Amino acid sequence: MNHSFLTVRGLDYSIDGTEILQDVSLEVPEGTFVGLIGPNGCGKSTLLKNIYKTYRPQKDTVYIDGKDVVSLSAKEMARQAAVVAQENQTEFDLEVLDMVTYGRYAHRRFLEKETEEDLAICRRFLEEVGLKGYENRSFFSLSGGEKQRVLMARTLAQESRLILLDEPTNHLDIRFQYLLMEILKKQDATIFSSVHDLNIAAMYCDRILLMDRGRIIKAGTPEEILTEENILQIFGIHAQITKNPITQKIQVYYIPKG
Repeated sequence: MNHSFLTVRGLDYSIDGTEILQDVSLEVPEGTFVGLIGPNGCGKSTLLKNIYKTYRPQKDTVYIDGKDVVSLSAKEMARQAAVVAQENQTEFDLEVLDMVTYGRYAHRRFLEKETEEDLAICRRFLEEVGLKGYENRSFFSLSGGEKQRVLMARTLAQESRLILLDEPTNHLDIRFQYLLMEILKKQDATIFSSVHDLNIAAMYCDRILLMDRGRIIKAGTPEEILTEENILQIFGIHAQITKNPITQKIQVYYIPKG
C-alpha cells in the first residue's frame, strides 16, 4: 500500500465543553479516494475542519505528507490541500472566472497577477464541470448547484496533492453528482471526502471510514463496510446489499419499516 499522505493521530476536539471528536486516528494512502460516512452529527464536518484548519487541531495530531498542519502557513497549506467545504459564504460578488482564479493563489507570488496559463487551467476546469461560457456570469446569479460546481472548479484549479471535501454533491442534481465524482476519480491526487450517498461511496471510494459518535469505528473496502449489519447499526435502517450487474460495484437498497 502507498504511504499515508494524510494521517490523523489521537485527535480530540470539543466545542463549548461538548466532546465532538474522541481519539480519532486514520490514514489516507497517497493516490487513493477514501470516503467518510456516518449519521448526521457524528463529527464528520468537525473532523474535516480540523484537517483543513478552520478549527485549530492540537499539535502532533494532523499530518499532510508528514508535515504537522499546525506548522504550515496559509500558502503552504493551499499548496498541499484544496478544500470544498459545506459552508461557502461569499460576501462579495465576483464573476465566475475571477472566483475560480482564486484557486491559483498558491502558485503566485504576493500581488502577482494570474498568468495566461492560470486562466487556461481555470477555463479548462469550468468546462469539465459543465460551465463553459459562464466565465463572465455573476456568481450570485447562479443556482445553488451551479455555485457548487464553480467552487469545485476552483478547487481543481488549485492542483493540490490532497483534495478534502465535505459532502461535495450537496445541491447537485443526479447527473452532476456522478459527473463530479468521475472528475475527482481521475485526478492525480489523494482524496478524502465525507459522502452522504452510500451508493456513491460504494462506486467511487477505494476505502471507506465509518464514523459514529465522534469516533472512527471501522475502516475497510466498500464491501467490508457497507454491510446490512453496519447500515442497520449505524443508520438505523434495514438494507439489502447486492452487486450492480453493470458496474459490478455493490448496491444498497433501503427497506423502510413502517
